[in-house]
Amino acid sequence: MAFSLTSTAFKEGAAIPVKHTCDGADVSPPLAWSGAPPGSAAFALIVDDPDAPAGTWVHWVLYDLSATTAQLPENVAKTDAPAGLGGALQGRTDFRRPGYGGPCPPPGPAHRYFFKLYALDAPVRLKAGATKRDVEAAMQGHVVGTAQLMGTYARQKK
Repeated sequence: MAFSLTSTAFKEGAAIPVKHTCDGADVSPPLAWSGAPPGSAAFALIVDDPDAPAGTWVHWVLYDLSATTAQLPENVAKTDAPAGLGGALQGRTDFRRPGYGGPCPPPGPAHRYFFKLYALDAPVRLKAGATKRDVEAAMQGHVVGTAQLMGTYARQKK
């Protein structure tokens, strides 16, 4: 069974609902995964937008999710260590705070948002507030699998 990441809020390549963007409640979408590779001891999630005008924009950094975790509820708390996630920690996004920051592109063509889940053979063991770069560096040599879900979002001109 292939390692896969899904959401009940949107399908691969489809539009992310307004509820999960800065134009709505800006809450994280529910996510679920299956088929984690053997040897998975922890998971890390990075969400980014490679279409941002100033370069890739980081929307969410979540790491040290337990290997027994197979889903995230909608609206994960925007705290360093959200309750109910077994000690998982959140890093700083390009919004300069912990937790999910939804799509918020300038008006124009749709941007792509990549939800990338990494299966790791060991937790990264960084303090809360780590950046995407910190987490990627700590994951070097520990990634045993990846799963990805891509959604799009375009803001309407006001």
